[in-house]
Amino acid sequence: MRTLQLHRPLLVTALAMIGLIVVSAAGLALDDRTLLGVPIWLKPLKFSISITIYTLTIAWLLSLVQRGRRVGWWLGTGIAVAMVLEMVIIVGQVVRGRQSHFNVATALDATLYSTMGATIAGTWVATAAIAVLLMRQKIADRANALAVRGGLAVALLGMAIGFLMTRPTSQQVATMADQAPSLVGAHGVGVEDGGPGLPLVNWSTVGGDLRVGHFIGMHALQALPLLALALVFAAQRIRRLRDERVRLRLVAVAVGAYAGFTGLVTWQALRGQSLVHPDALTLAVAALLGVAVVGGTLWATRSATVTEAVLAR
Repeated sequence: MRTLQLHRPLLVTALAMIGLIVVSAAGLALDDRTLLGVPIWLKPLKFSISITIYTLTIAWLLSLVQRGRRVGWWLGTGIAVAMVLEMVIIVGQVVRGRQSHFNVATALDATLYSTMGATIAGTWVATAAIAVLLMRQKIADRANALAVRGGLAVALLGMAIGFLMTRPTSQQVATMADQAPSLVGAHGVGVEDGGPGLPLVNWSTVGGDLRVGHFIGMHALQALPLLALALVFAAQRIRRLRDERVRLRLVAVAVGAYAGFTGLVTWQALRGQSLVHPDALTLAVAALLGVAVVGGTLWATRSATVTEAVLAR
């Protein structure tokens, strides 16, 4: 069975995260504590869902590796260990009623935050190494290959946005001259963390929020391969999509569009602007991106029509 070939430490980690989803949901129902204005168990719930999806995706990607399988196994195991350690710290801080990210108020808090930073950096490096392994693999369908590789590239960019959050804000820098800070870094830009936000994700509705680009970029890892798979299924009904070259071009357009959108929302956040309140400049750039995507899609499909007409002569 194919399932048995998936990376077991990653599968075990995914199962543990599913269990933690249940625990976090119970915490939301039974524990009325809040942190930064949101229920204290919301963070472990979001992170456990995200890590479940991420570890299952990496396990699937490693199943595609033929050359360097042993290296891939160790990379996947490192990711599994890092994700478990990350969640142990997050849940531990929830139990203590403390903020996990950016918290350097005490020696223990600072050590835990530094450890989390090391796990994330290690996970990024391991994911990049897996991307290199997959660049060397032979994947039969070129559209699927591009979706996997493009998804990894954009996901790595999305993950890297998280490193921007570790920079001290201007207000934190100003206070460092007089006293040791209790927080270093933030996901908000131009606003304090913990203000008004969108439901569930809690992305700021009054200022910039780097979590938007971080989240969107990371999930290219799932979105782009799923798009390639959807095109394969759609090819059963749409004759034009049976041409691998058409699917390849469409995936190429999707990779560019996804990367462009990730860059757009990150640029918007860095300007201190909420996702839900774009200014005229943001809307103009978004419109240009939309025109480019529509033009690219027309190019991808029309070129196939021209090719079929030439071959039919």
